[in-house]
Amino acid sequence: MSTSYSSYTRDRIGWFFGLSGLQLGFLAVAVLPVFWSISRGAWASAMLLALVWVGAALVTAVPVRGRSAIGWIAASTRFAAGGLAGWTTFQSAAARGRAADLDSPDLPGVLQAIDVHEGPPHGADMTRVAIVQNHATRTWTVTAAVVHPGVGMMDPHTRRMQGEALSSLLDVAARTEKIDELLIVVRTVPEDGAERDLWVSGHRRPGAPVLAEQINADLARGLSLASVRTEMFVTLVVPDARIARSARESGGGLEGRCRELHLLMGEVGAHLTGPLGMTSVRWLTSPELAAACRTGFAPGDRAGIIDALAAHATHPGVNADVPWAMAGPSGADTTVRHYSHDAWNSISSTIKLPTRGAVMGALAPVLTPSEPGERRSFLVAYPLVSPTKADRQSGNAEWAADLAQGMNEKLGRKTRAARRDAQDATRGFDAKLARGSAMTRPYAVVTVTVAKTARITEYGRRLDSDVRRAGFAPLRLDLAQDVGFAASTVPMGISLTRSGGA
Repeated sequence: MSTSYSSYTRDRIGWFFGLSGLQLGFLAVAVLPVFWSISRGAWASAMLLALVWVGAALVTAVPVRGRSAIGWIAASTRFAAGGLAGWTTFQSAAARGRAADLDSPDLPGVLQAIDVHEGPPHGADMTRVAIVQNHATRTWTVTAAVVHPGVGMMDPHTRRMQGEALSSLLDVAARTEKIDELLIVVRTVPEDGAERDLWVSGHRRPGAPVLAEQINADLARGLSLASVRTEMFVTLVVPDARIARSARESGGGLEGRCRELHLLMGEVGAHLTGPLGMTSVRWLTSPELAAACRTGFAPGDRAGIIDALAAHATHPGVNADVPWAMAGPSGADTTVRHYSHDAWNSISSTIKLPTRGAVMGALAPVLTPSEPGERRSFLVAYPLVSPTKADRQSGNAEWAADLAQGMNEKLGRKTRAARRDAQDATRGFDAKLARGSAMTRPYAVVTVTVAKTARITEYGRRLDSDVRRAGFAPLRLDLAQDVGFAASTVPMGISLTRSGGA
């Protein structure tokens, strides 16, 4: 028996026939001209206005691939306006020969509002952790590279303990009243064999048999094509409004905010290495985060970075750092259904949770590349709701569920099983909040990246097929492919839940 998650509920419960209060109010006001024409006996006008009202109802209430028609019209208009203004096309300053400050990030899209600061020395090794400041969303972000043994070989009891440890981590993050969102990014990159090549070159013995060297070379080539490397990052997102006051007490300015972030890093890091069983938690410095950003946009650059780091270990004069001015792509283009960056194309989709629940570890097919050279990236985001707001929203959702059920009973309309299960889960959510559990609105984004020589549409269909095979439903992030890519691939705190460009 496997651990599963099935006690989640819809974010909002419709009051009347699944409609929200805003939708119901709009339709109620829009139908008034119809009754006014009927009262005056203008039947022709009444029929015409009724047809108009039906069209307005379809546009307002019927979702099309996750959005209403009005939402699609607004998004398409903004996308077209951005294309005409040249906002969907990016070219780095370094590619134009105008890179003045190499330490200043030059990144496309939603990453343009980001600054990266080096924090004060922290920990026993006195490292300077990279502090990411997002001016558009007014947030501060720190990222850790973590290593986890995985849950594939764990027994059901251990899996259940891992799930409870994740829930406990979210509760701890919510109780700090400072962490706004916890982001987990996993990247399965093609194995380039860089580390093995370095090891072989350092341990090759002179006079070795030619046949042995040929066998080792053939094994390395075959294993590299069939292997992938998993990279995992945990990112903490903290709004400036939540730490501004305590930062003033810690010295103010950037240093005061860094001290507050270090406290949160210690609290979350202890939970990651403890109950969650992470074998390694390393908070990234600015050069390490720049390298992670660069390999996110260009997976093929990783081998060169590894070789430079190895050369730097023996020859300190070798520059192994990736400048922030070159950490992004040299050029990027946003289209309706995919994102183009340098010599790569990417497609991003969200994942809808199934009604019957999700088994822990069910996302393994989504993270498994289907062809050599393919990169899969996955984001699981946990936006945390403050206890006060969670209690208010829980009460409103419970009241809306009771109102919807009561109106259906008066109208003689039978409540369907799916709606009834959602209403029962909503009523039981208040008990979980009373026991101290945190309220979160989790979502997931998965991205596939391949070289431009491959057909990105085919790999997008394979990604959707793997999502369905895992028991979920994919939803392509049309008109927002650049945001989906940045959120699921570049571990710098980009989110789909905050306005202001992220």
